[in-house]
Amino acid sequence: MAFAGLWRIERRIDDLRAGAEGAFRGEARFRPASGGLDYAETGTLRLGTAPPLTASRSYFWREGVGDMIEVRFQDGRFFHRFAADDPTPSAEHSCDPDQYAVRYDFRRWPNWRAEWRVVGPRKDYAMVTDYGPAGQGGAFGA
Repeated sequence: MAFAGLWRIERRIDDLRAGAEGAFRGEARFRPASGGLDYAETGTLRLGTAPPLTASRSYFWREGVGDMIEVRFQDGRFFHRFAADDPTPSAEHSCDPDQYAVRYDFRRWPNWRAEWRVVGPRKDYAMVTDYGPAGQGGAFGA
């Protein structure tokens, strides 16, 4: 998969329920693993006026049937899938009672973006993450 390697990340978070903004800056590494790529990100998260904290998350990406890429939680549970040959694929995930929707944008590869919208009884936020190769400087944005 073309994602293997180290990426820098900049993320904007808009918590529409709380009226707060946040940001995450860090890096993500896609490492080859049996059947796909392990995804691990680490960085600094700032939410509203709270002190910054170290944050991390991990997933497993693998090639699915046809031209699909499947994203799974680290414990193997299915998260979502998207078409690898679509420059702007989208996907949804229901985690009752919350609904997650993502739209990827690969049109400026190797710079790419993931836009999330999450709604539920206790959640209402938008999150935009920009990725770029770790060896490149410069600004993000699509």
